Amino acid sequence: MITKDGRFAYEAAGDPGGTPLIFLHGIGGAARAWRQQLATFGGRFHAIAWDMPGYGGSAPLASVSIAALADALQRFIEQLGASRPILVGHSIGGMIVQKWLVQSPNLARAVVLAQTSPAFGKADGDWQKSFIAARLGPLDRGETMKSLAPSLVKELVGDDPDPRGMEVARECMASVPEASYRAMMLALIGFDQRSTLKDISIPTLLLSGSKDNNAPAPMMAKTATYIPSAEYVELDSVGHLANLERPDAFDEALGRFLNSVATRT
Repeated sequence: MITKDGRFAYEAAGDPGGTPLIFLHGIGGAARAWRQQLATFGGRFHAIAWDMPGYGGSAPLASVSIAALADALQRFIEQLGASRPILVGHSIGGMIVQKWLVQSPNLARAVVLAQTSPAFGKADGDWQKSFIAARLGPLDRGETMKSLAPSLVKELVGDDPDPRGMEVARECMASVPEASYRAMMLALIGFDQRSTLKDISIPTLLLSGSKDNNAPAPMMAKTATYIPSAEYVELDSVGHLANLERPDAFDEALGRFLNSVATRT
């Protein structure tokens, strides 16, 4: 589906009159990475997964930054007419949600920060430089997203991931436009919302994987202590792609949180 303004492609399931539950994918993802979640939660919610700007059928941004992506998210929510949504942001999607919360602190009913981070260090930090070099170097040397997809996905996941989920992960990664992948990677550098965590006043779930090297569980557990109303859940043996690696465990954790939000609001 496409929003009325033609800017955003998305997939959705459930009653359009239901509580909006919006899923935001990571750098190597796409709306279709959330299909199992749309099926699981479409019965109770208007479950929606966007293609980030520059992905799938969504128009790219003129200039990519986390702030610009947060503005795009606000535009997407307005286009859907989604009032008081629950947002589930994975990886960079979770960073976009954090940035969006600063400008729209009371618009969401609740948020899930899945396998994400409140900061990506300094623009001139050695770790950040080596991270970007490792991700973009192969493309500089002539590889393609399609050729890199199997190895990129393999590096992201934990123990014994679901084979069908891995197929979806590889398909999504292979179909990311190279320009979007590069722009999103560079948008990470210097991201830092640590000072605003204390201002998040809505129910928040931080969801981590014990084998996640990109958003390590101890860092996420610590992040949860800075958010007043946060719950923290760690999925055992899971890497960075929980909803595809262990979809049932992911859905169970998300479902428990959604039930608790329903009793609070």
